Amino acid sequence: MLYAIVALDHPNSLENRLAARPAHLARLNALKDEGRLKLAGPFPAIDSEDPGAAGFSGSMIVAEFVDLPTAKAWADADPYVAAGVYREVTVRPFKAVLP
Repeated sequence: MLYAIVALDHPNSLENRLAARPAHLARLNALKDEGRLKLAGPFPAIDSEDPGAAGFSGSMIVAEFVDLPTAKAWADADPYVAAGVYREVTVRPFKAVLP
């Protein structure tokens, strides 16, 4: 089943985000290589493709997991959690309808 992982950043966490980014992307690429990643990306803090120093306000990941506890455990182990980037993470079942 698909699960949406929506995370909100702590204010002023851009430096921590950039430091943890390689490890974060490695986990996402592993999901992608397994064919389980459907969508992933950050929320720019301002209305811009490249928010620069404004940074990001959170992230969203949509991926396939066997069940909700597994999806939550995966989200809890994200390097952004350990680095203090995320202040809140929500994991919910997701049903893709379109496209």
